[in-house]
Amino acid sequence: MSPPMIALPSLFSRLLNACLLPLALICAGRLAHADGGCPQVPPAPSAEQVRDGMAHARDRGVLWRLERDGRVSWLYGTVHVGRADWVYPGPTVLAALVDSSTVALELDITDPGVAQALTQLPPGVADQPLSASQRRRLQIQAAAACVPVEQLAPLHPVLQVTSLAASVNRRQGLDPMWAQELILTGISRGMGKPIASLETAATQLAALLPTDPAEAQREVNEGLDQMEDGRASRLLNRLVRDWEIGDLTDLADYAKWCECLLDAADQAALRRLLDERNPALADGIAKLHEQGSVFAAVGAMHMTGPLALPRLMQQRGFVVTPVLPAAATPASTPAKSSAKTAPAPRKPASAR
Repeated sequence: MSPPMIALPSLFSRLLNACLLPLALICAGRLAHADGGCPQVPPAPSAEQVRDGMAHARDRGVLWRLERDGRVSWLYGTVHVGRADWVYPGPTVLAALVDSSTVALELDITDPGVAQALTQLPPGVADQPLSASQRRRLQIQAAAACVPVEQLAPLHPVLQVTSLAASVNRRQGLDPMWAQELILTGISRGMGKPIASLETAATQLAALLPTDPAEAQREVNEGLDQMEDGRASRLLNRLVRDWEIGDLTDLADYAKWCECLLDAADQAALRRLLDERNPALADGIAKLHEQGSVFAAVGAMHMTGPLALPRLMQQRGFVVTPVLPAAATPASTPAKSSAKTAPAPRKPASAR
């Protein structure tokens, strides 16, 4: 799934953990923009193209096997942007999904109420219109990213910048249109699997939006700075590369290379986005596991740090075994379970 250069940890940590807003906009049909060489939604693939895509699909991201009370569930780290050829999940991820009775996401982004709920400010957060200068800067970056700026207007300025940051590399094929949450949701709906939300729109907004108006202004300006000077594009590429190859070591070292945790405010913002949300996410997964096997897909940055989800699941009595990649547990969150590679989940019945 969200997911930080100078003094703005929240902007890009959202791309891998907190911000599902760009996906909600897509589900509402808001990011379609086909002029000026902008990417277009491709036509539905033929049956032959689907077969070929599935035959050549490979696993990406990070996956753990969770076992407790004689039942197996799965924890999958996602990213909230992607590429067109990522629409077909690899065999290990697909098998885990097929074996699960429920799919759990941070938010069910296909719920019609989610996009609307994300426009409602939580208590204590003031509505702050963009200045004329900020509007001009946002318009320029929105045009470059192929995002209709008028669709961002109803949102809080921090969310406008956050949403736009997820789309900075659309022309290069890295697009929220291909986010793992959308792909997993589509597949799960096709399989007839129920989708559960581990959070609410209000919960995410509380983590994303600062209550201090001065801090909000700082985040807006610095986010625009980063898009204008190209840092946003470079960092997004690194974060997505780490996710694609399952490099949790680099993701766990995020604070060392993001140039973002420069003061106490930055550190507090990152704790709000990750550590403070993780216990509730872990509790939600554990509760769903009591009812049946769960495929829980949560932004990959939630799998790092002192309160990483794999560690929290262990504390809740689960045997946690890395599956993708074989050494998926980050050094900052040592596993208590066996270090050997977990056996692959069962293949779908059609592939046995």
